[in-house]
Amino acid sequence: MWKVKLTYVVTDECVKCKYTDCVEVCPVDCFYEGELMLVINPEECIDCGVCVPECPVDAIKEESPDLIKWIEINKELSNKWDNITVKKNPLPDADKFKDEKNKFEKYIQGR
Repeated sequence: MWKVKLTYVVTDECVKCKYTDCVEVCPVDCFYEGELMLVINPEECIDCGVCVPECPVDAIKEESPDLIKWIEINKELSNKWDNITVKKNPLPDADKFKDEKNKFEKYIQGR
């Protein structure tokens, strides 16, 4: 029996934080950088999961039916944003925003 390829996606927790520890360990360079967050190109992700434990805010999740919205967001934005392959400093106020909820709707959607 073959396994259906899944992917990982970046979710709301990354917004206004943008820690890039995950980028450094990605073997296929599938992360893309926007002004306020990162996303994963779901078509490039090889489902290895090495990025997951690197994220200090638990923003990277394995694809699941309840994350359909985030799969679409990651796919759309990764086709617009530039690829990132090296670790950078997080956003200056990252610690201030790391526990805030619904950040995507507040700071990115509709921009």
